[in-house]
Amino acid sequence: MRLMIILGFLLVAGCTTKTDRKIVTAEVEPAPVSVWSKGAMASIANPYATQAAVMMLKKGGHAVDAAIAAHAVLGLVEPQSSGLGGGAFMLVYNRDNQQLMFHDGREMSPQGATVDMFMKDDAVMGFMEAWQSGKSVGVPGVVALYKHAHDMHGKLPWEDLFEPAIGLASNGFEVSPRLAGYLPRMAQMTNLATNAGTAAYFYPAGKPLQAGHLLINKDYARTLKRIALQGPDAFYTGEIAQAIASAAQAEPNGGTLTVSDMASYRVIDRDVICGDFRRMDICTTSPPSSGGAQIMVANLYDHLSKDAKSQSDKVVAFVDAQRLAYADRDHYFGDPDEVDVPLDDLINPIYLEHRAKQRIAPADMPTPGDPGLVLRGDSLASLWSADLTEEASGTTHLSIIDGEGNAVAMTATIEAPFGSSRWVGGFLLNNEMTDFARAVPADGGRLANAIAPQRRPRSSMSPTMVFDEAGDLFMVTGSPGGNSIPAYVAKTIIGVLDWQLDAQAAVDFTNIIARGEKVRVDVQEPAGEILAAELKSRGYIVQERDGENSGLHVIVVRPDGLEGAADKRREGVVTAIP
Repeated sequence: MRLMIILGFLLVAGCTTKTDRKIVTAEVEPAPVSVWSKGAMASIANPYATQAAVMMLKKGGHAVDAAIAAHAVLGLVEPQSSGLGGGAFMLVYNRDNQQLMFHDGREMSPQGATVDMFMKDDAVMGFMEAWQSGKSVGVPGVVALYKHAHDMHGKLPWEDLFEPAIGLASNGFEVSPRLAGYLPRMAQMTNLATNAGTAAYFYPAGKPLQAGHLLINKDYARTLKRIALQGPDAFYTGEIAQAIASAAQAEPNGGTLTVSDMASYRVIDRDVICGDFRRMDICTTSPPSSGGAQIMVANLYDHLSKDAKSQSDKVVAFVDAQRLAYADRDHYFGDPDEVDVPLDDLINPIYLEHRAKQRIAPADMPTPGDPGLVLRGDSLASLWSADLTEEASGTTHLSIIDGEGNAVAMTATIEAPFGSSRWVGGFLLNNEMTDFARAVPADGGRLANAIAPQRRPRSSMSPTMVFDEAGDLFMVTGSPGGNSIPAYVAKTIIGVLDWQLDAQAAVDFTNIIARGEKVRVDVQEPAGEILAAELKSRGYIVQERDGENSGLHVIVVRPDGLEGAADKRREGVVTAIP
């Protein structure tokens, strides 16, 4: 695996220092770029959002313009998954200079956060209680991300990007079956049906919204109009910031988020990491994201599948690659501004070749490897205690390529469905603090993903792009799904690059998640039942699942044009512009 130059821009493979990270540019001239002639495409989780992206693309907007417009709509029509009260990772590719950048708009813990804030009488607060608490709310990052990315890449006027969402919020949109389907369950599980604001909006007259209902959100329209006119200051200071702080501090289990925490939020430009896979290069996001797991899974799979004689053998190799990569991800990944994440070591080809030889017996619990011991004889594993942080799946992903060949892979979240169920200005606040390790180890050991003030929790979100051997963009991919995201995204990369599937077939392929000692297999389709039976016959502890709810959105660049896919497990739509 090499530090990779894509036509003149150095993409730093790894980030082990704690501060002052940046994308580094090489002192060479970019190679000439041919005229882009493959059109544009948007693959997004809701038809309204896809329409908003297409509107921006037809105006000549950059992929970033389209992504912002689409996500502002998603916050309205898909509030269970993301919104203004959450955060996002955005991977941006600019074709004219071959620049690839990672903008981190992840939520941040308040200054008053403490390592034991979810502990109660030496026992950890249960997830359900923590999820609905004010302690769970982190400082939202997505609005700052909008502006940061637009300032760097945008072509259309800032105000134009919010017109589709403002129009829908003011005039109404049809409630989708997926949104309506969540509401009866959420009324039983959460405070959504009783909290101020959410009760009236999602349960008018005490009844959950029905699919097809024309829903208007005047408060959301007003919030977006203020952001459109005043920029992020309208969100991070003043009335909206105060309302967010008050909602987070409210009982039950009020948190510590303040207006000062809101005002101090900043987007961070982090390293893009790239690694070889066959003749391709997988380029993805560095911690606190789990993008590095894509490089780990692909290369472990490459070693483990060398003797595969059938597709079943390849699936088993994919399962074992996941088990090894997840164990390492869980142990070492955290906020790189706070902890040393040994990413260079974890994606080092020498370590990955050694790690593949540690293939775990099917019924055994995977344990982390020790790249420091392998590479230098200096143990790293002993620095951290075991960590199996829970991570829910209130998340969305969009993939866009614009008319000039620029691309965005953006994964956004509010953590669990409907976030913390706390409502401000027509949108929901996240429960992202539960993405930290909530339990404090009884032995006093350190956790890479421990809670600390102004820290960003580890995320499974993995927006990823793949480039061919000439350095040209080949694939844009990503998914929601909580801890299952690394498995979902890896499936599309290996499916397209090794299993010779087209984009839609790779997305449709059975979801298999191998984290820990159990292997979860989606058995909704007959193919899943067959794979589950095969894995059981080989000794794996299989957990059959009726609906592994990925939300993959993928674009593959073929010689004759763009090939898109949207996950049929959700409500996504692909639209191409010739």
